[in-house]
Amino acid sequence: SPWDIALCATGTAVAGENALVLAVLFYTPSLRAPMFLLIGSLALADLLAGLGLVANFAVRYLLRPPSEAAELGAAGLLLAAFSASVCSLLAITVDRYLSLYNALTYHSERTLGFTCAMVLLMWLLCLGVGLLPLLGWNCLRDQSSCSILRPVTKDNAAVLAVTFLLLFALMMQLYLQICKIAFRHAQQIAVQHQFIATAQATSTRKGLSTLSLILGTFALCWIPFAIYSLVADSSYPVVYTYSLALPATCNSLINPIIYAFRNPDIQKSLWLACCGCIPSTFSSRPRTSSDV
Repeated sequence: SPWDIALCATGTAVAGENALVLAVLFYTPSLRAPMFLLIGSLALADLLAGLGLVANFAVRYLLRPPSEAAELGAAGLLLAAFSASVCSLLAITVDRYLSLYNALTYHSERTLGFTCAMVLLMWLLCLGVGLLPLLGWNCLRDQSSCSILRPVTKDNAAVLAVTFLLLFALMMQLYLQICKIAFRHAQQIAVQHQFIATAQATSTRKGLSTLSLILGTFALCWIPFAIYSLVADSSYPVVYTYSLALPATCNSLINPIIYAFRNPDIQKSLWLACCGCIPSTFSSRPRTSSDV
């Protein structure tokens, strides 16, 4: 199927792109702040999602004879990876909210150890979601109960879709609170007219711009597919599923472009790795919590 080939090609590109992000974060000692740990969590989730797409293609077309365990394993990898991607985006949203709401105590409260513990807990939860197909959340024994997310059943797909929509609603609520705080800061800055405050305002606007890009892209890529998962079943034309699943998977391809590669510190590391120098156009302004 051309659709499966497109998904496999997208998965390969997703895996390669996010592997580059992880390599930069791993080999750059200066990128050890909690905010970069969250970027790494998102990149790892998207990397596994790309590998899951490739594994799903291999199971369907290259594995002979077909193996139920391999099919369930590939489905579980995709569930765990995309769950971790959504949770990482939620964690980034919470981090942005805290960086503005508790600006004075943010760096002392959000320690690297605390962030590592929260990320580990999140990944354990997502890995548990990935094990569900192997533990009975599948329709291999009853094809009539299959959803568009085969081998997940219709009821379980509905649970996943509703959970996704609730998490996205929470992200949007936090985003609205971030906007309110940022506007309040902007009003205070307009009164004070201080250089430091103006620099912080620029940083805050950049952070809001990045967050808007991520959440907007996330909504456009995933919400149509989530809603379709609620109303459709395996009897619907498969072309509908593919046409909505492909943009959803492309979100993992877009995330590094609009998020990691836009960060000045990551850009500098890439320039140093590629050509051993940093362009003179880079600003020497110190990094702040709102830069991500």
